[in-house]
Amino acid sequence: MLLSALTALLVLSPSMLSICIVRHVHHHSFVMCLHLLDMPQTSELRLSSSMPPTVISKGGNNVDLCSSPGCIHTASKLLLSMDEKVDPCDDFYDFACGSFLKNTRIPDDKTSVNTFSIITDQLQEQIRALLDEPIVDNEPRPFVLAKTLYQACMNRTAIEARGVQPLLDMLRRLGGWPVLDGTSWDERSFSWEQSVYKFRAAGYSVDYFLDFSISVDVKNSTKRVIDLDQASLGLSREYLNRGFSDKLVQAYYEYMVDIATLLGADRPRAEVELKDSLQFEMKLANISLPLEKRRNATSLYNPMTIVELQQKFPKIPWLEYINRLLAPHVVVELDEMTIVSVPKYISDLEILLEKTPKRVQANYVMWRVAAASVSYLTDNLRRRQLSYVTALSGKTERESRWKECTDTTSVSMSIAVGALYIRKYFNENSKANALEMVNDIRQQFRKTLAEVVWMDEMTRQAALEKADAMASHIAYPSEMLDDNKLTDFYARLEMSPDKLMESVLNLTLFGTEYLFGKLREPVNKTDWVTHGRPAIVNAFYSSIENSIQFPAGILQGAFFSAKRPAYMNYGAIGFVIGHEITHGFDDQGRQFDRNGNLVDWWQETTKQKYLEKAKCIIDQYSNYTVKEVGLKLNGVNTQGENIADNGGIKEAYYAYQAWTHRHGEEARLPGLEKYSPRQLFWLSAANTWCAVYRNEAIKLRITTGFHAPGRFRVIGPMSNMEEFASDFKCPMGTAMNPINKCKVW
Repeated sequence: MLLSALTALLVLSPSMLSICIVRHVHHHSFVMCLHLLDMPQTSELRLSSSMPPTVISKGGNNVDLCSSPGCIHTASKLLLSMDEKVDPCDDFYDFACGSFLKNTRIPDDKTSVNTFSIITDQLQEQIRALLDEPIVDNEPRPFVLAKTLYQACMNRTAIEARGVQPLLDMLRRLGGWPVLDGTSWDERSFSWEQSVYKFRAAGYSVDYFLDFSISVDVKNSTKRVIDLDQASLGLSREYLNRGFSDKLVQAYYEYMVDIATLLGADRPRAEVELKDSLQFEMKLANISLPLEKRRNATSLYNPMTIVELQQKFPKIPWLEYINRLLAPHVVVELDEMTIVSVPKYISDLEILLEKTPKRVQANYVMWRVAAASVSYLTDNLRRRQLSYVTALSGKTERESRWKECTDTTSVSMSIAVGALYIRKYFNENSKANALEMVNDIRQQFRKTLAEVVWMDEMTRQAALEKADAMASHIAYPSEMLDDNKLTDFYARLEMSPDKLMESVLNLTLFGTEYLFGKLREPVNKTDWVTHGRPAIVNAFYSSIENSIQFPAGILQGAFFSAKRPAYMNYGAIGFVIGHEITHGFDDQGRQFDRNGNLVDWWQETTKQKYLEKAKCIIDQYSNYTVKEVGLKLNGVNTQGENIADNGGIKEAYYAYQAWTHRHGEEARLPGLEKYSPRQLFWLSAANTWCAVYRNEAIKLRITTGFHAPGRFRVIGPMSNMEEFASDFKCPMGTAMNPINKCKVW
């Protein structure tokens, strides 16, 4: 995957993120980082009618210059980002992005500014314009629903008039929050299982004690299965495990106490009881498996029937528990198969629940409900939430109300909003050009597989078959232009223009019903609903589907334009395409076969050679230090994205070389005449990662993320490529041409 969801995670409470309808297993994206359409295989990238109209003139040293408006605009953007005083062989990131770093100021409502956020800002404006339009007679119902949700979010008068009463009523309906109810709370009426059933009915997450989901069976990707995993937590386990005195854990605790107090709790009581509940959450974190140990998919695949669950974990009423969550869609029997990701977590959870008073358990889960609801309530609560977000991410202001409401609507109703977006704003030529580039870059990766010397022939043949079978989803599925399909999809969803919290809960419940209702349905890997998120600036690979996806939102701006030379597009969106293709062969993607099944198709000697090469990448990135915060990168957690970056840039480079061989060398850019098309390819690639971060945000990224910061997504892959050193004539031993290089693909 290309980008992290850091911003979304900071704005929307974790449990409310269940409004995203589709859950993917082993799913990667390209940014700070789907499914089985066969694509025609061709090494020929055709010149289409949308290729840039190149206007040629002769520059200094008699080189051809492109003087079209598109080329002038492109050159201007590059020059504004570059710092030509830096030697590209010393630090290519500072060379390509130095002026961007010096001159970019992070707005108070952001945690970072980068290429993705700049395009996302433009996308937000477009979506706002669509949602602001008045509802008209006979307008398709999905668009009415989206506009109604947006109106409910923008209706601050109604939100303030209702105050915190919607949440207080909900807490009472769910059994009461002990810290609010004091001595009147009756623990005899509480059990953790009953609380989960109530959350399920109300539209809240069911994952606060134990993650429950319907997932594709990774060993038989044609069917779905019940998946049991460790709990989702209110703060990352990496922080909770540092202990109560950690700065961010303290900020989390103070946030809990203040929210409870604002809802009417006695502060001294809240300080005592919520410390106990936080310590319970810290114990949940402690028994959870760390990210580094979750990269081996086989170790997370532990099939058990409900009978076996009952025998192994006897303190949980499994048959009742699962049937209550799946009702009314499916009834399971004792022979139903489930997949348990971390069996030891459930064993430890049983012991922990036995030792933990019910009041502590209830305080924990009702806090999670309250935290999930704050974003949709009064300004008073939201101001306190902002203080916590500031401690976590460094941003000191909320986004404008319209931005938050646009985000809420576009994330939770991505299909309806995406359908509106593509009809008005998407350039269809971009779809055709992207498809051409995907075909071309796939062929380059295929050549890499055919040439790697460390791979035995049996494994190589399986790898080639997987590469050939990889499906592509470009821009959006055609069904999104069909109003009847959209209407049928949203048929059971209701929205209220003056009840925001309830509307969002309706959405989360709608998403849960949709997913849980899929258990008995065969998997359709080309399902349009699964791929119906075009209004997003990101790209994805799905191991389960062995597919890549490039939504409409990323086929624009710095990533792609038909009005500029091909070297700019190959360096930008080409890098993205190569990155996603390579995810199929990173440390996690390589565990799945051509059909998306968890199968070991590697011969042992080749597997060991692969792991040695992956370790080189792990060690390389583990030695990078982010100077601003004095932290080293986690080379284990980021290895998949780093392998994808290294392979992706190589594939894009050679795909552009093939393009040049067919069509001839392109003209250079005005003001950048001294840089060859190959050098401009590298500049374009580096420019996609120009980024400035708040220190708090970069710490969060390093601690919990899977993507390296932008600087290392440039210097890491490019310093590993002899082609880069050759194009910039970097002497051996310089920073960008080290003697020892890492290469997986």
